[in-house]
Amino acid sequence: MSGADLTRRMVLKSSAAAALLVPAPSWGRNTSAPRVGRYTGIREDGVLAFKGVRYGRAARFARPVAEPWTGPPVRADRFGPIAPQRSGANEPMSEDCLSLNVWTPDANVTARRPVMVYFHGGAYSNGTVTDPLTHGAKLAAQADVVVVTVNHRLNALGYSWLKPLGSAFADSGNLGQLDLILALHWVRDRIVAFGGDPSRVMVFGQSGGGAKIATLMAMPSARGLFHAAATMSGQQVVASGPNNAWRRTEALLAALKLSRGDVEGLRTMPLERLIEGLGATDPVMGGSLYFGPVLDMTNLPRHPFWPDAAPQSLGVPMILGNTRDETRAFLDPRGPKLQGLNWDNLAERIAPEIKIDLDAWWVVERYRQQHPEWTAERVFYAATTAGRSWPGQVIEADARARAGADRTWVYQLDRPSPLDPLRGAAHTDDIPYVFGTLGAPGSKSGTDAAALATRDALQGAFAGLARTGRPGLESWTPYGLPDRATLVVGETIRVENDPRRWERELWSIAPYVQPGS
Repeated sequence: MSGADLTRRMVLKSSAAAALLVPAPSWGRNTSAPRVGRYTGIREDGVLAFKGVRYGRAARFARPVAEPWTGPPVRADRFGPIAPQRSGANEPMSEDCLSLNVWTPDANVTARRPVMVYFHGGAYSNGTVTDPLTHGAKLAAQADVVVVTVNHRLNALGYSWLKPLGSAFADSGNLGQLDLILALHWVRDRIVAFGGDPSRVMVFGQSGGGAKIATLMAMPSARGLFHAAATMSGQQVVASGPNNAWRRTEALLAALKLSRGDVEGLRTMPLERLIEGLGATDPVMGGSLYFGPVLDMTNLPRHPFWPDAAPQSLGVPMILGNTRDETRAFLDPRGPKLQGLNWDNLAERIAPEIKIDLDAWWVVERYRQQHPEWTAERVFYAATTAGRSWPGQVIEADARARAGADRTWVYQLDRPSPLDPLRGAAHTDDIPYVFGTLGAPGSKSGTDAAALATRDALQGAFAGLARTGRPGLESWTPYGLPDRATLVVGETIRVENDPRRWERELWSIAPYVQPGS
């Protein structure tokens, strides 16, 4: 993306960000428009919606500070700008992006409904909660909960490690996480006014959003801010070590043609130029630069799930889930990586896609012996999913079980997309079931009776966890060792012990290399 293209797609403080604070006295006097405090929202799909509510502000590479609750009237009828990123649809982007969105059945301070706070995916580099799949109106209405979705700083702006350039930047490696913590403080202090119960706050997130939650579970300043958690195809076993994080910062500085110590240049350069630098090659893992939470020994004093599950969160009830065919979402069956795939080249196609260092030829032979009826394509997706996208969930669930956390539940989405036969049950496919956004743009779920039943099961389970600390499915057995009870969500919904035991044992022969480590 060129700087010009990025600039055209980006609205900075003078425009989109300022829209967060535009007074609307005449619009606000409309009796049909809901108002909470100084925020005037809208009615949407049978609930009240307050969008683009600012929860904080932050200078570049600085800790966020809370937005005052009182002040001039604010229209909260549109999403705020999303965090700057290299790819992010045609939406306004701004460094002034610390906003959240609330959907509530009604803003009655006595209602005390459970609160479900969603953190978006996109690793730590991109993504937004403006995606129609994650609009909260249907979830709020169907599950009778208050839904909050949060934007925060990403990539180098939220996670670059600058402490070697001065103690003033000691928090830099975890600023995106500190944004989320500030948003949770906002929920704790303000959600009653929107009809929510601050003593029943559940965080949930898909992909990178789940990883952010796993990281929060090891951050002392997040303790007590949420009372249940659910991760969907998102794990963070270990954070980035400070030395690898610094190598990444050095690569960014080099790509921007800045000297090794030029933190002022990095802090003041035009935003579009900084974003262009994110395309540099990652010196640790290859590919584009990775930025994520850093083991800084203050904000994050230990790895989230290594060498064990963080003790501070063992009492937090937790759902962990993955989809059966994760990698079909980003290794396109119609794309170049699958063109000409056959048994002769299968291993060399698998090798660069996995995060566990095993001989790919040996792996292929094990799959062929176990499943002689499978095609090369099916082996490719099974191996890349089990060797890349699934191991973190197994590690986290096992770690909680070994530590005695008895309120852990695991699910596996098996229901294939009825709209795309080549997709299977891929990464992100559980989102519309939980949010109830089956017919939204981008959903692969369909809207038939089976989709509705799957929605009822997953949405009910998540809302049940928020409401009572237990999923809303009586038959769902907690996860423990050695049984590893798992809710398998396919055309039927059943509990099965260790449903992919053979693959789990195969891939546990060697260590999992967490992206970023």
